Amino acid sequence: MRWISRPGWPGNLLAMAAGAITTLALAPFDIWPVALVSLVVFYLGLRELNPRQALGRGWCYGFGLFGAGTSWIYVSIHTYGGASALLAGLLMLAFIAAIALFFALPAWIWARWIRRNEAPLADALAFAALWLAQEAFRGWFLTGFPWLYSGYSQLDGPLSGLAPMGGMWLISFTLALTAALLCNLPRLRARKAFLGAGVLLLLAPWVLSLALKNHEWTSPSGPPLSVAAIQGNVEQSMKWDPAQLNAQLALYRDMTFSSRRADLIIWPETAIPVLKESAEGFLTMLGKFAADRDSALITGVPLRQQGGRGEYRYYNAITVVGEGDGTYLKQKLVPFGEYVPLQDLLRGLITFFNLPMSDFARGPSDQALLQAKGYQVAPYICYEVVYPEFAAGLAAQSELLLTVSNDTWFGTSIGPLQHLQMAQMRALEAGRWMIRATNNGVSGLINPFGKITATIPQFQQGILYGDVVPMHELTPYLRWRSWPLTIFCVFLFGWALLAGRIAKTV
Repeated sequence: MRWISRPGWPGNLLAMAAGAITTLALAPFDIWPVALVSLVVFYLGLRELNPRQALGRGWCYGFGLFGAGTSWIYVSIHTYGGASALLAGLLMLAFIAAIALFFALPAWIWARWIRRNEAPLADALAFAALWLAQEAFRGWFLTGFPWLYSGYSQLDGPLSGLAPMGGMWLISFTLALTAALLCNLPRLRARKAFLGAGVLLLLAPWVLSLALKNHEWTSPSGPPLSVAAIQGNVEQSMKWDPAQLNAQLALYRDMTFSSRRADLIIWPETAIPVLKESAEGFLTMLGKFAADRDSALITGVPLRQQGGRGEYRYYNAITVVGEGDGTYLKQKLVPFGEYVPLQDLLRGLITFFNLPMSDFARGPSDQALLQAKGYQVAPYICYEVVYPEFAAGLAAQSELLLTVSNDTWFGTSIGPLQHLQMAQMRALEAGRWMIRATNNGVSGLINPFGKITATIPQFQQGILYGDVVPMHELTPYLRWRSWPLTIFCVFLFGWALLAGRIAKTV
């Protein structure tokens, strides 16, 4: 198996396969050891390559990862974007080829400046730091694509206890460190002075996580609240059809009127598919109904605001009526779904670049949280829940988490289940209950340990009933975010760069 580390097409194909099998470690498969296997192959595959060869191998790994893990992109482009099968396939391949560069560049950096084969302990730690750096970078660059992070594989695995301490980031770092240390054990045995340190670094995070797995970092700030989340299951082809507007409003109204009394009534993203100003009468009526029930109703609804120069800006939003208050404007927009990069060039080329409601503006970063039944609710609209740092910033101010989404764009693919898994991780990181209301599933209630306590089937109309508990106090991750780990990784990069000079015997 030494050819894994050598240049050539066998190693590149294996790297591509290693990236592809990562999908099996994530939802809906959840075979968490596969994430370690994938990282081991990736690490070994870079061991003997020069920078140019490492660039190609990193790209192969990324192509395999995103090719297998984001197959739902084809569904969005072809089924709902109006592109032909051939064009959708070509666009998907172009996207995957481009985003695979997120792995190519770190692989080149690794081989060019950081790799220290003669210093296995420093090498393993630096690899973990670089792995974390690439995950953070692709979650930020050009608004980011924070999907398929390795840390999500541990939601139900033995490392889940680390999430409240350092977020999903700490789990990803630990997985990469574990993979590199396992590969370096033979070299550490040859340097017995450092074998003990290597074994300690290998085992300590796993033991700590298992010890903290059931630790309660937060506590209730009030009594349980009953929830009724409405899942309308409206077809995407009907969603923005003006002829279907009254039918959709009547659907959510009637399902709400017939529901059991609940403290919180939740409708999904853009459940009201018309501008808020055009639905004020409808919202007033619903607000009176909710207030009479001593309930707060929270719904997704687009709105527009006039800017300083007189032009209108449109926003994807959530608003509260009844026993609550507030409107939240979405900050993290979906490229091509809610805004079109380079739209002067792309709009009009194909239907996909001219989807309904694909010209939203970004909401301001200093918005107040929603208020419902006297509690602070952190709102996340669809894609926003997949950003760990962004989500933590809102969660730290809140007592309850809420995410609304319309995952109809994913069809019957694995996309909605991946999306749900990321929402579960946000609840675990924050030590707070999360309500997830979607148009066609998966709607669910998630407890502070990231476990689903109630759900209803996908692709069905229904009402999800259950209870959630407002929580206060902060997990270590909400308090410190990723700063301690970031500082540690910067130190590791410095150590790795110097290790070749000052630690030849490591």
